[in-house]
Amino acid sequence: MRILLCAFVAVSILMPALAAGQSSTEAPASTIQAHTNLVVVDVVVSDTQHNPVHKLTKADFTVVESGHAQAIKTFEEHVSDQTATQLPPLPKLPPGTFTNYSVTPANSALNVLLLDTLNTPMTAQADVRNQMLKYLKEAHPGTRMAIFGLSTRLVLLQGFTSDPELLRAVLNGKKGLPKGSALMTDVVNGDNPGADDPMMDMAEDALGNDPSLAQMVADLQQFEAETQSFQLQLRARMTLDAFNLLGRYLSGLPGRKNLIWFSGSFPINIMPDGDLQNPFAVVASSADEFRETTELLSRGQVAVYPIDARGLMGAPMLNAGNSGRQYVRSPGNFGKDQAKFFQQTADEHGTMREMAEATGGEAYVNTNGLKEAIEKAIQAGSNYYTLTYTPINQKWNGDYRKIQVNLARKGLNLAYRRGYFADDPNAPKRHSEPAVTSNGQAPDYSAMRAAMTRGGPDPTEITLVTSVRPSVSAAEADVAPGNKPGPKTKGPYQRFTIQFGINTADLGCTATPAGVRHCALTAMIFVYDADGALLNSTGGGIHTDVPADQYAGLLKSGIRFHQDISVPVKGEFFLRIGIHDETTNKVGAVELPVAAVSKLPPLAATGPK
Repeated sequence: MRILLCAFVAVSILMPALAAGQSSTEAPASTIQAHTNLVVVDVVVSDTQHNPVHKLTKADFTVVESGHAQAIKTFEEHVSDQTATQLPPLPKLPPGTFTNYSVTPANSALNVLLLDTLNTPMTAQADVRNQMLKYLKEAHPGTRMAIFGLSTRLVLLQGFTSDPELLRAVLNGKKGLPKGSALMTDVVNGDNPGADDPMMDMAEDALGNDPSLAQMVADLQQFEAETQSFQLQLRARMTLDAFNLLGRYLSGLPGRKNLIWFSGSFPINIMPDGDLQNPFAVVASSADEFRETTELLSRGQVAVYPIDARGLMGAPMLNAGNSGRQYVRSPGNFGKDQAKFFQQTADEHGTMREMAEATGGEAYVNTNGLKEAIEKAIQAGSNYYTLTYTPINQKWNGDYRKIQVNLARKGLNLAYRRGYFADDPNAPKRHSEPAVTSNGQAPDYSAMRAAMTRGGPDPTEITLVTSVRPSVSAAEADVAPGNKPGPKTKGPYQRFTIQFGINTADLGCTATPAGVRHCALTAMIFVYDADGALLNSTGGGIHTDVPADQYAGLLKSGIRFHQDISVPVKGEFFLRIGIHDETTNKVGAVELPVAAVSKLPPLAATGPK
């Protein structure tokens, strides 16, 4: 890897456009949040009928942080503008050049629909699809929305658009069809205590009433419970990974983002089961990761609106389709299963409400009106007030600080994020993690691992411009130096040179007393096949010291360097290109099909100088 000294035309085009365009496309509060120690709070105000309340003034609000009144520094009302469909044009880039830079309407909220098939039974998924299609038939023109899918990974199904036809096409196509979750015991109806368990029924029928074989039944119950606990833990991890990646993707977009999340269940805590031989074998908690994820979302002005896709539910043991045969031999288990069901449902709804409250959204549970829930979420999230203040307490010690917003007018409902962790915005992150560990595997909850997920959204915390061109015209028998192909990856290979251009203003280059700026980055390039299997990768660290008199110029031109990656000649492949700022833990990434660049004219055999 070498720092490029030559001009990179894409950077020369885009970086000045970024500097000029940010003032016109970004909301003022978002810009302030990125560069100062101001706290940004979006407040949704509604009446008793859940209608938005307009024309409140700065004097109507008071803000209290951890018991101390704060002075509101800026105040702005945002009103849904259904006519804001025109976007500022993206600068035209040369062939083979790609960027994660996005343009959005100024002062307009963005809506994200997350179809969660990982945690939702298929019966509920079908209802969500139908209700969403009904909503799109009546949606207000100009409502900008993107659709994501979550299975075992997060996938962008449709980017932001105000065209309802494009959104309907996704839901009517193969990508919008219900999918069975690989981590649910019952993919059709969901995992609920008290539902028929064919395996246990067969075991009890085979064993009869022989007390000497009762231990075998107990062992089977223990095995099933531990298996389900492991599946729940995997679902929790994958769900948090998805929200983490979504938060990083959306944080680079200005203004408020409303994340409407259709899910069937998401327990972050799995408690001991007293009916098992080893009650604590199933215990697990994702509370720490949950806290970190909700903090990331709230900092990025992402408000979560969870909607229970299952609607209004009844206890499965009372369902007419449930034989109830498991209670014939043990009638007392009916009450236990009923209690477990209500407790599990309460825990799942509690998680949804906690995520909504932490980010300033609202949870919709125990309702069959899914279409109406979408309408309410979009209406609430598109009409809000943005307040900012500089905390009186300037001790950035990582403690949690509660936020309380009060109104002079009574009888109104307020939704806003309820606090934040007072981490020093200028200090290096304590949990900055590498993209891969020494054994070649990515660590749990790594920002870079999530950013490099095949098919995921392009995180925009760091603006990235890449030029991808074939290095030479001839195929090669071996991979480029520094590449790490998988054991089943076979040649011949086509080598590509990826030229990076990074917006220096997005980085946390630390300053020394002498004014020298130290920038520490990790660059990664992954090659995936059409099924998402990782075939080859390369990457490395970039540590450079920039003298004070050169840093201003670097802010305008961006940081530039290049790497080579080899791709098998035969097949359909994708390049995922990412950058990780080791100081701030911010990431940026872009993905492209190799077919889009494989026929471009090659660079010189020696590569750029």
